[in-house]
Amino acid sequence: MSNTVREKMHVTAKPKERALLVGGDVYNNREAWHIDDSLDELALLADTAGLEVVGTVSQKLDHPNPKTYIGPGKVREVADLRSETPYDVVIFDEELSPSQARNLEELIKVKVIDRTTLILDIFAQHARTREGSLQVELAQYDYLLPRLRRAWTHLERQSGGGGGGSGVGVGLRGPGETQLESDQRIIGKRIALLKEQLADVHRHRELYRQNRQESGLPIISVVGYTNAGKSTLLNRLAQADVLAADMLFATLDPTTRKVALPGGRAVLMTDTVGFIQRLPTALVAAFRATLEEIAEADVLLHVLDLTHPNVEEQFKTVMDTLSELKVQDKPILTVFNKIDKIDVPSDTEIVRMITELGLPIDRWVAISAQQNIGIDRLQAAIEQMLMERMVKFEVMIPYKANELVALWHERGMIESEEFGEEGTTIKGAVPRQFAHRYEQYRLK
Repeated sequence: MSNTVREKMHVTAKPKERALLVGGDVYNNREAWHIDDSLDELALLADTAGLEVVGTVSQKLDHPNPKTYIGPGKVREVADLRSETPYDVVIFDEELSPSQARNLEELIKVKVIDRTTLILDIFAQHARTREGSLQVELAQYDYLLPRLRRAWTHLERQSGGGGGGSGVGVGLRGPGETQLESDQRIIGKRIALLKEQLADVHRHRELYRQNRQESGLPIISVVGYTNAGKSTLLNRLAQADVLAADMLFATLDPTTRKVALPGGRAVLMTDTVGFIQRLPTALVAAFRATLEEIAEADVLLHVLDLTHPNVEEQFKTVMDTLSELKVQDKPILTVFNKIDKIDVPSDTEIVRMITELGLPIDRWVAISAQQNIGIDRLQAAIEQMLMERMVKFEVMIPYKANELVALWHERGMIESEEFGEEGTTIKGAVPRQFAHRYEQYRLK
């Protein structure tokens, strides 16, 4: 290509916004995450949102400053840093109050957002289904509503708010509050509409749940910290094509696939939204109906990235979220993923690692979903856990009721099967919802 042609070419891609990250290391904060680890995760979130991180700033705090979260000296440092390291947005690693965000923007003279706003933006980018889009929009409006006042402070300064002694001319008294109230009404109506639409979607989901329960197919929910490899595992087990990328929140919308286990048993496996530390309350509320899919599961697969430096903290985050959803007592199989990225340890070494980390884990299996390592052991462990949740029977089913034999083959587990003169003798287990249909044929 000639130099002349190169000179005529122009870059058309929109440049990335440059972000400066700010965190507060608060004394006696009970969170296990170290400030540097939390800021590293915030940088990954910023990258996922399409931002370019140009620097990080942190400050040790006895307690957050009620006006600006960080201290006034650190605020000036952040503002001065812009001349040396240009940035377009400042992202705080904590949820800011509306007044804190407003004060910071006035002092730094640049857009200021917090961790919650960033995560909401990522969810908005990645939602693909109608339900996902509705959930994210509802969460955004719930978060925005108490922060509307920021947008109208310039009008509120004109507001008299009192009698004639205020010094404000006729016609300038109160327009800011009027506009604010107008916007609040508009958003309030939109929130109500979104809730109605979501209620309709959830009714359809409830019908779908009932159909699944009637089918008798066991339900396996895959849970875990974001980017632990849940979607890759579902793809491996179901030969599916769920988006699996090395990024936070690559997939948001729950995906259900039918999976055939080696013993011939079919199960439904659902990939759920990934968890993250300090998942915004608005998102948990908006996605609650989706997350409640977990409550319908017979077994939870907790996928954990064994190679992550914060594996202990990620484990605790997921278990805290499961506790919030009141499903922490369900049978859980912990799946240590990505063992291909380290020297593949022996079972003894993994037990030692679990002990050192202090993880309260009863059942586990180590795999690499990407490299197909340990998948056979995982499938066997799932089958064993499902068997424990079934009703064991030994029955003789007459040939006139042969549809029950077919149902057992389709939904149950068979240890032995013999064909006699009067019917079929089967020993094995069936799902609890079908047990009553076999009681009359039980062998004493």
